[in-house]
Amino acid sequence: MGGDFGAPVIVPGVVMALREFPGRFRIVLLGDLDAMRAEVARARATDLPIELVHAPERVEMDDQPSTVLRRKPQSSLAIATTMQKERKLDAFFSAGSTGAVVAVSLLGLGRLEGVSRPAIASIFPNRGEGCVVLDVGATSDCKALHLVQFAEMGSCYAHDVLGMPSPRVGLLSIGEESSKGDELRQETNGLLAQIANLNFIGNVEGRDILKGGVDVVVTDGFTGNIVLKLAESVIGHVARSFRQEIGRNLQAKLGALLLKPAFDEMKQQFDYAEYGGAPLLGVDGVIFIGHGSSSPRAIRSAIRSTCTFVEQRVNEHIPQLLRNVHAEA
Repeated sequence: MGGDFGAPVIVPGVVMALREFPGRFRIVLLGDLDAMRAEVARARATDLPIELVHAPERVEMDDQPSTVLRRKPQSSLAIATTMQKERKLDAFFSAGSTGAVVAVSLLGLGRLEGVSRPAIASIFPNRGEGCVVLDVGATSDCKALHLVQFAEMGSCYAHDVLGMPSPRVGLLSIGEESSKGDELRQETNGLLAQIANLNFIGNVEGRDILKGGVDVVVTDGFTGNIVLKLAESVIGHVARSFRQEIGRNLQAKLGALLLKPAFDEMKQQFDYAEYGGAPLLGVDGVIFIGHGSSSPRAIRSAIRSTCTFVEQRVNEHIPQLLRNVHAEA
């Protein structure tokens, strides 16, 4: 029932995923039973492996995240958390309130061994295989230790899910020199440089995220969320400007026809719907968070990414890496 559009978008996305990847997973939908039944019937999906679980309470965007688990125990978030804790679910995805998802997950599932703070990891398209940026919204106020753990978790995610053998890790700062940045960045840089099993390449700047020279970029959740929201707005701005310019004269319209295939390919590359969701790393469970405005295609992509995360057993590998770092220290 989460997101801006609820079941009318979530269910078609689920159906798309089940039909595109048959036999790979089963889906449990949590929400208003009547609404879900109606959408499943409308999608002609009664033959697909979909289980419906009634969750009568709704988490609204203005609900206090820290109180959702206690005040709305019959919400889809609360029930999904309980089901995952009881091993009835391997993972859950939500396009609802990010704050509520983070709070409920932490309170209901706890953290992985050795993790101090969780981080949301978002994949940014670039000239290479993509760049994992974390944190983009789970932990705003960070210490150097937290950023070091983000680096380890992000490296593990890039290795296991994106198939990068030795992910290059950079620390987001205002200059490439290790002396640049505030005290947090300088302290973190020194700690990261001492970790033998981490391919740390030093400080990187915002422009490096899209260049392809770094695979994992680490920052605090406050800065990371600003970077994410700015990046998401760029392709829309470019598309609007493109449409305005091609309407000016016939020559521009003819040129646009020739450029359209290239522009469509670029637009698809930067479309978040290709990735669909971002994992909440550091929680003792598999949690993926999507945009409130997620389309059915974005829901499909999020389910695919969530399934890959489970299959690659990322949550087993993260504590192992953190233990290695602790042993080296």
